[in-house]
Amino acid sequence: MAKYNKSNHKKPKSTKNFKGEVTGIFLMLLAILGLISIFSDKTGSVGLFLRHWFSVLAGHGNFLLPLIFLAAGFKLSFGKAIKNLGKREIGFFVFVAALLIFFSLELPLSAMFTMAWQGEGGGVIGAILTYGVLQSLGLIGTYLLIIALLLIALLLVLDWSFKEFIQKLGKGLKQAKTFVVESIVPIFIEEEKSVNPKKQDRKPVIIEMPPLPGPEYTNPPLNKPIVQIKEPSYETIEEKGKLEFNKENDKGFDSFEQLSFKDFEKYKLPPITLLNRPRSSRSQSNRDISENIKILEETLESFGVQATVKEVSCGPAITRYELQPAPGVKVSKIVSLADDIALKLATADVRIEAPIPGKAAVGIEVPNKEINVVVLREIIETPEFQNQASPLVFALGKDIAGKPIVADLQKMPHLLIAGATGSGKSVCLNTLISSILFRATPQEVKFLMIDPKMVELVTFNGIPHLISPVVTNAKKASISLRWAVREMERRYELFAKHGVRDISRFNSLVLTKGGEDLSYLPYIVIIIDELADLMMVAPAEVEDSICRLAQMARAAGMHLVVATQRPSVDVITGLIKANIPSRISFAVSSQTDSRTILDMAGAEKLLGKGDMLFFPVGASKPIRIQGAFMTDKEVETVVEFWKKQGDPEFSSEFEQETELEEEDAQLEDDELLPQAVKIVMEAGQASISLLQRRLRIGYARAARLIDQMERKGIVGGYEGSKPRAVLISYEQFREMFKDL
Repeated sequence: MAKYNKSNHKKPKSTKNFKGEVTGIFLMLLAILGLISIFSDKTGSVGLFLRHWFSVLAGHGNFLLPLIFLAAGFKLSFGKAIKNLGKREIGFFVFVAALLIFFSLELPLSAMFTMAWQGEGGGVIGAILTYGVLQSLGLIGTYLLIIALLLIALLLVLDWSFKEFIQKLGKGLKQAKTFVVESIVPIFIEEEKSVNPKKQDRKPVIIEMPPLPGPEYTNPPLNKPIVQIKEPSYETIEEKGKLEFNKENDKGFDSFEQLSFKDFEKYKLPPITLLNRPRSSRSQSNRDISENIKILEETLESFGVQATVKEVSCGPAITRYELQPAPGVKVSKIVSLADDIALKLATADVRIEAPIPGKAAVGIEVPNKEINVVVLREIIETPEFQNQASPLVFALGKDIAGKPIVADLQKMPHLLIAGATGSGKSVCLNTLISSILFRATPQEVKFLMIDPKMVELVTFNGIPHLISPVVTNAKKASISLRWAVREMERRYELFAKHGVRDISRFNSLVLTKGGEDLSYLPYIVIIIDELADLMMVAPAEVEDSICRLAQMARAAGMHLVVATQRPSVDVITGLIKANIPSRISFAVSSQTDSRTILDMAGAEKLLGKGDMLFFPVGASKPIRIQGAFMTDKEVETVVEFWKKQGDPEFSSEFEQETELEEEDAQLEDDELLPQAVKIVMEAGQASISLLQRRLRIGYARAARLIDQMERKGIVGGYEGSKPRAVLISYEQFREMFKDL
């Protein structure tokens, strides 16, 4: 019986040890997975989650947190309590604290917590430790504190006293000095003696420097290349510590109430599983490539052009063959043979890039027999997309070499898209909007969508990111653009009042200072699906609004995306082109349209179905890209995901202003209104017959003038046979028409 009781007492202890071991192993697994996820993207969604939160908590010191979890897991696995910390564990924690404070010193004090939430500096932990220390001790005092903490950590880990540390340091320095004097210095002395045996016989050496290489100026070639492209540069820059789910510059709409951090957690970003997985792609066979290389070289040789294919790049839609011409061969001669090469290769068309930027080669782009579809999911899953911090980053597609290309509206800062029907323009707009919906909550980004065709953007009606329902009336669209101009001016007045230059600094100010009169401002993306329809209804007003927004709206956080299927000069005017530097051209019908949108030929030779030329701001040549594809069902799935999280909170200011302006728009064009007001004020009363006699106009026009004056509060309402009363004074009249 005693044995039975003894065994019963042992079971709880065994169970307790087992639980500790399981917990320890689980912690070690998470630590190893999190550590690998920092340096690799092959750890799945769990790894991405761990990397995100490690970066948010520790910033550039995100690799330290997995080490802490690993040490805790070891202790639990061996039956030790985590709370029983030894000197070495305490020393390690002091070292981590010192390191996070050091990382956080690179952040500006006013935006420290904002950037910490983005994974910058020492993360949130580092920002919390640094903020108070920096306020109390200043920068120099903080550096001294870091040195002191590192010294304390070293003493705790090595289990030394400060006296022992000084003694060992002095002894080490003495040994190092002895080693340098006795071992290293004699080697240099011997080498100097062997090279210069007689110092007194040495003569000064005169080095004749060759002339510095300067730019060689040559006459430009008479025949310009048909197509010029550029390899991707800024699109794939990785910004360390900035992940897909970062909350950069958390913002809310100005007409809403001031937001707190809880408001930003109200919405959840859509999961990547809403999108279709990429299908297995077929690449060009080596046999086809070898045959094309042989045909290219033989064709050029038959025309007296000596050139060899040095490299081949296989993309989703085209394959580029890089030719190296023999000395003395003119590049323009190769360009002039584009049609002959297309004939020999039995393909619809080829594009020639002469020369390839950064290479001593000419690129010949040949369409593949089968186009591999680039789906949106495979671009969103790449580090090039996930590691961007901006909420306005969107997926474009893949370049000639199959490299993912993403773009940022903040850098553009406005985008002009053109392409014929069926070339992929509408799909590009869908992927642009959906990419932003995968990154940003309604507090961060708002959309103002204008779709006169009433078929493309209306799918997005109901998402909480909208400022107003999708505008489908062309007349109301011009009114909406004027509202956007006023909103831009209101934001600049707000910036000037608080002494900031742009939206990011303003939102940082809101985060650090707060206040009842300050609220987060979201980015506003204005999307116009068909510019040609608007230019037919109100060309002057639309052009004026677009130009003002394009010139000034970037710092206010407002960005334009303008699309059209008719890139003629009467639609894309010179002013619009000059103010929207970033362009995307899909397949167009003529070389004239290509020159209108890109200022160069080439877009007329594109293949359609998402084949595009992307010309970002600051680039000298466009990049050829196979655009990302997104089905209508995928768009509806993403829209439905956002609809389930809440109804859109439309701006009441937008609705009120546009309604009033829409009412006045019917009468605002009458040029006789100032004269009519002056007449009724002199007469002291208003009537239709009075205006007919004095202005010599018909009954209908006089009635419209009376109605307009009533709307503006100049005259009273209808009183039967009595004349209407005049409600304003001469001072109000002069103020109302002071610009005339």
